[in-house]
Amino acid sequence: MRKRRLTLALAALTALGIPLAAMAMKLPTKPQKKAAPAELTAPAWQSGAYWTDFDHHLIVDFADLGHFHAADLKLAPPAAGADRVVFLGDSITEGWKLQKSFPGKPYINRGISGQTTSQILLRFRQDVIDLDPKVVVILAGTNDLAGNTGPVRLPQVEGNLESMAQLGRANGIGVVLCSLLPTVHYWWHPQVPNPAPRIAALNRWLRTYAARHHYVYVNYYAAMKTASGALKHALSPDGVHPSATGYAVMAPLAQAGINEALAEEQGRSARR
Repeated sequence: MRKRRLTLALAALTALGIPLAAMAMKLPTKPQKKAAPAELTAPAWQSGAYWTDFDHHLIVDFADLGHFHAADLKLAPPAAGADRVVFLGDSITEGWKLQKSFPGKPYINRGISGQTTSQILLRFRQDVIDLDPKVVVILAGTNDLAGNTGPVRLPQVEGNLESMAQLGRANGIGVVLCSLLPTVHYWWHPQVPNPAPRIAALNRWLRTYAARHHYVYVNYYAAMKTASGALKHALSPDGVHPSATGYAVMAPLAQAGINEALAEEQGRSARR
């Protein structure tokens, strides 16, 4: 009976295509050599003290939550009746002197140079929701296209922006989605092909998404671009970041968007 069972088992294994020789193989007695670990090196353009510090933060604090942590804790709750607004973004936001553009307004700058939407999304609770603003002005995405935290597809950037908008609305915060500023060249990452087509595509998505879901859309792009999709020379010192003149173009557009978002949020609150 035992012999018959063995015969049947061997027949089944043969039918499955497992040769008898394979069943008789011995495991190697010597340890196999391990492949050398892959070495990751930064691209040539990513050199210098700035990028060393940037890469360090990616490892120990990807979203740079420590950047505004102390300032957020010190910030008092908004005064009664005050229309607190948080400007959220990257270096374009960080470089914006809000008190000069919006004197007397309780506007808070939470821009961090070099950040992508993946990083900004991770600090949305700390740097926006916990500050209890009435409106958040979101300007982000150009560093994604520059590859600051690696290659990225447009749907990934769109998803991060969509998540920020949803988080804002879920917490009773009016959301202003801003177009990316135009540019044709990321000078810190010259290997990136002309980003103008991807910027235009992302801006089209932002405009459509905002209209479909009733968010405010602010179109800096149309007011600041050349026919080739570049940032107007008179508005920027480097083709990416606005000058004081550039921010002067952006300020009234942002304020109009904030006013619209405040009105919409007040109407939404009245219907609750």
